[in-house]
Amino acid sequence: MSKESQIPVGVDDIAIHFPRLFMDMREFAEMRGANFAKLNKGLGLTAMSIPDVHEDTATMGAMAVMQIIDRNGLNPNDIGRMYLGTESALDGAKPTATYIVDMLTQRYQERYGSDCFVNCDVVDMTFACIGAVDALHTTLDWVARSTEEDERIGIVIFSDNAKYALESSGEYTQGAGGGALLIKQNPRLLEIPDCFGVSTTPVHDFFKPRRNVSIHSVITNVMQLAQETGQTVKKGLVGRMIKHLPESTVRKLGIFAHGENSVNVHRDEPIFDGQFSNRCFQTAVRQAFKNFVKKAKSNGRYDCEVDERFTEQWSRIIMHLPYAFQAKRMFPDIFRHDRLGTPEWELIVKKIGEPPIETESKDAKVIEAWEKEMDDYRRAISKTEEYIAFHASRIEKGQRASSLIGNQYTGSIFLALMSTFESDLEANCNLDDDYFGLCGYGSGAKAKVFEAKVNPRWREVVSRWHLFERLGGRVAIDQITYESLHKGTQDKSVISPNGEFALVEIGEEGVMEGSRHYEWISA
Repeated sequence: MSKESQIPVGVDDIAIHFPRLFMDMREFAEMRGANFAKLNKGLGLTAMSIPDVHEDTATMGAMAVMQIIDRNGLNPNDIGRMYLGTESALDGAKPTATYIVDMLTQRYQERYGSDCFVNCDVVDMTFACIGAVDALHTTLDWVARSTEEDERIGIVIFSDNAKYALESSGEYTQGAGGGALLIKQNPRLLEIPDCFGVSTTPVHDFFKPRRNVSIHSVITNVMQLAQETGQTVKKGLVGRMIKHLPESTVRKLGIFAHGENSVNVHRDEPIFDGQFSNRCFQTAVRQAFKNFVKKAKSNGRYDCEVDERFTEQWSRIIMHLPYAFQAKRMFPDIFRHDRLGTPEWELIVKKIGEPPIETESKDAKVIEAWEKEMDDYRRAISKTEEYIAFHASRIEKGQRASSLIGNQYTGSIFLALMSTFESDLEANCNLDDDYFGLCGYGSGAKAKVFEAKVNPRWREVVSRWHLFERLGGRVAIDQITYESLHKGTQDKSVISPNGEFALVEIGEEGVMEGSRHYEWISA
């Protein structure tokens, strides 16, 4: 490292909270008439976590922070920053992190005072699935500026409900959960050098726009619903209703009270192009990796040319996993780039041939054809014995928990990190002073590549997680329950809250309309 005199900064501990409910992927496949083998063997999906009625982004995040505080004996007054990475925010202006602080204050005020979090800086950070990596990046910088008089402690929170439209092509990649990273100087788990490779390109591969809904559409849909339920709707009624709107009480008091003819509506379910998003993922990670290599060389991270193959020096590679086998499918491009000109790559080329020559054409069809050839070539790389061995030793352990939980959006990279550590602990692997490579991605699109050095004390931290043990204690739900929870028509919690934070009320009128209220429900 170029700044050896600096005190190392990084992750001291990690906590994760996931719903107690899950949908078994075999039952999901039967429900949707899908091929279970394709979902399980092809994408690595076994189950997906589903939030209960009383759970949301805020409760899952608060439960994870509570684990960090209790497990490490922290005084809330000493926590100077809690930054939340999420793409499942609960409000367009009020940060979801403030709801988390509200719950934590309820929990700890008797012991530490009602103002125990009043000096804690909180904010939401949103950039699709990379928001929590952004929160980590900036919190590391903040903690690094600690002094003897101001020893800074930060917590990075990640919490999301990865929800897709029923019967959509992304429904099987759902999942949910929240987590927290304790960021300190001299961390017991991971030391993270100040070297981040970045790639940002504005694209529309996945987004959640404010949809514009006209008053005509609202009335028409209501009339259609009435017909579907057996009600008689007279011809021309919609037109007469719209004509009557200017002087109607509904117009004066309802959602169109200001005279507008349409409103913006937000939905949790995204608009996305799966294949395009995969290409954006590959491109962004490759560009960020190149940027990381350039920065690492310039700041003296490595001393000689023989050290240039970073993926060989990273004993584990941790990636954003929207589904469990995403890294297995996406990393061949980096694997190839990092081996160009080496005897190993020459051997691989003899087996599968040279890659397609990149087109310089601006024609969309020509570009699309070349991209398909590249997809086929990456698939060929992934089937070579060299890549299979590489994936098994460096990536596979990170996908084990993802298979059981599903997509966590901003938290998926950190779930992969926990999965790797706990699997290595179980296998009695020696990771002392090893380097991990981490690759985060967020649609829209941005990627960040960085590395972390494993502290020799990692075992004492990881041994307290019990991630896979806790996953074994969940409750499976059936199709009716799953769809009721998804649609929001489930009135009561499937499992009554017990020893956890719970959403108990949402304001319905006046200045408190839409405000969310939470309580700690004692065991």
